[in-house]
Amino acid sequence: MMRFHHLNIVVADMERSLGYYRDLLGLRQTFETELQGTWIDTVVGMPNARARCVFVQPEHGGMRLELLQYIDPSGEALSGASNPSAIGLRHFALEVDDLDAIVAKVRAAGLPVFSNPVRVPFTLVGGIRKSLVYTLDPDGVIVEFCHHAMERDACGG
Repeated sequence: MMRFHHLNIVVADMERSLGYYRDLLGLRQTFETELQGTWIDTVVGMPNARARCVFVQPEHGGMRLELLQYIDPSGEALSGASNPSAIGLRHFALEVDDLDAIVAKVRAAGLPVFSNPVRVPFTLVGGIRKSLVYTLDPDGVIVEFCHHAMERDACGG
């Protein structure tokens, strides 16, 4: 058996990122600790590694985000990482009930939104229609907000 467990985002400023993921988006903070010691040095392949680790996740469960701010060694942003066509993990998606409302919140916070929400021109498995928009978090990570709705036929069914 295999299933998704969590997604890790290395952040430059934990308080700023919590302001986005927890305070603006409403994800629930479920855990916080400092990572240090031989075990983490071994896992990440860096001696004397030290990081602040915070978990956030949707109110009703689901996959969590693991936010890490490295205290030692501090990292640097990758050039071009906010470009949707750059190689590697490029975005993750959060399903929302009200796409227009979340876009308004993100815009009001002064964060970039790539476009207005767009409806995908085809149905997904099970007759689902998807609308989505790309935005950037405070560190330039692409966050997709999406909404799924059942396709209705001409009879309103």
